[in-house]
Amino acid sequence: MQISWEPEHSDALRDYLAKGLSFAEIARAINARFHTAYSRNATIGRARRMGLSAIGQPGGSGRPKRRRKPRPTRSHRMRKRRAAKPRLSRPVLKRAAALKLRCVAIVPRHLSLLELEPGDCRYPFGGDEDGEAITFCGHPRRQGSSYCVSHFHLTRGRAPEHGTVKVLLRLVEAA
Repeated sequence: MQISWEPEHSDALRDYLAKGLSFAEIARAINARFHTAYSRNATIGRARRMGLSAIGQPGGSGRPKRRRKPRPTRSHRMRKRRAAKPRLSRPVLKRAAALKLRCVAIVPRHLSLLELEPGDCRYPFGGDEDGEAITFCGHPRRQGSSYCVSHFHLTRGRAPEHGTVKVLLRLVEAA
């Protein structure tokens, strides 16, 4: 790596710039002639420090610059593609019929989690709104379940058999 340019190297740089060579070509020519290892960027830097960055143009490369067309960015290309496709109209959705919710004709005891005993139903109530407390049914639970008989059948999606369990289910319309 060269730390400083010899005067002969600087003179050669000046001559090659006058001939219209590019900085990469100048670096190769100087390296071949003087057995150095200058890079293209080193020749650009030296030419700028000498005030010779190009013939008649400060900051140039010695060649006339070609103007390039600006390339559209990817987002522009994507917009063009989307704009070319016809847009489909969205279907008008009809309001669904009101749902009918099932609930059990049993009045919960509304116990807190700390008030529940080991044999009480754990079916939750409340907690739908922010800050609303969650309470639990609290009636005696069915054997092998966390819920009372009524809530057990409600969570399974089928009504209890009327012959064995006398619990009425009623339908409540959701508002």
